Amino acid sequence: WKTKIIFFCIITGSKEPQNSSGGGGGGGSSRPPLLQEPRGFGMNVTPFSRGGMNGQMGGPRSSGSLFSSPMPDRLGLNNGMSNGGLRGGGGLMGAGGQGQGGPFMGGAGGPGGASLSGMGQPQPGLPQQGAVLMVYGLNKDKMNADRIFNLLCLYGNIVRIKFLKTKEGCAMVQMGDALAVERAVANLHNTTFFGCKMQLGYSKQAFLADVQQPYDLPDGTPSFKDYMGNKNNRFINPEMASKNRIQPPSKILHFFNTPPGLEEDALKQVFIDGEVTEPKSIKLFPSKSKSERSSSGLLEFANISEALEALVIGNHAPIPNPNSKFPFIMKLCFSSSRHIPNKMAE
Repeated sequence: WKTKIIFFCIITGSKEPQNSSGGGGGGGSSRPPLLQEPRGFGMNVTPFSRGGMNGQMGGPRSSGSLFSSPMPDRLGLNNGMSNGGLRGGGGLMGAGGQGQGGPFMGGAGGPGGASLSGMGQPQPGLPQQGAVLMVYGLNKDKMNADRIFNLLCLYGNIVRIKFLKTKEGCAMVQMGDALAVERAVANLHNTTFFGCKMQLGYSKQAFLADVQQPYDLPDGTPSFKDYMGNKNNRFINPEMASKNRIQPPSKILHFFNTPPGLEEDALKQVFIDGEVTEPKSIKLFPSKSKSERSSSGLLEFANISEALEALVIGNHAPIPNPNSKFPFIMKLCFSSSRHIPNKMAE
């Protein structure tokens, strides 16, 4: 009968009764029950206690637990290759919950563990997808990796671009995060330039692998390029990201980072050399001082298609610097202006 009582206590999780014969020292057993209360998983497990899924794998009672985290974390929106979660030991979120994303995160991988809020982290309510974008309907004779970069960099960081050999005019683009993909699709889907309608969609791939031997595109450039660390990415840190105004395509482009005292003919030559239509109107912003280190202004085209072609060709074009052997790298973006005013405000 003692054996039956002990077995019953083990199954129910209660302590063994005192040994009536005194053989146990007159007290209950100190052994824990076989089926005790669940404690969650992974609180002290290595390596998942730091830098695993979301950088946090504590149980329900842990302050940084997987179960107590916000809904996007539970769905896995904050981890994976799309935002640098597998790049470093700290994952996307460190032990303290601060953003420690990899270098290609869309405005979220800035110095000092800057918060991801509003800077590239997928927000609740957005559809679940990774950071790889499908691009269809490109003009195969006009487009290459750099020209795709020139267009998509307005909406987020670019990590890698890969053209598909089996599908002409089709490319895959790994962007810094899922939010950058959202912005690109929302603003550029079904836009027409170089006589083709570009269509954008979501890829099921989490990231693009390196291509060791890319094939050559019709213009002789490689079909695969890696843009990690490219200085022309515009969402490298929160400060840079905050300067980007997300705009849909328009027939007016804003140009900046050009030499002071820039002549209109020098601007037009960029587009003539690129074999696209030159702007029909150019407006240089007046210099604020004689010591102005660069110039900027507006370019107006006849329609949105011409403006898209000009941006694809002219964005990041070198402009000779009369005071240095190093050229200025002109930057273009879509303007919110609907027309160029006849007279700029002084």
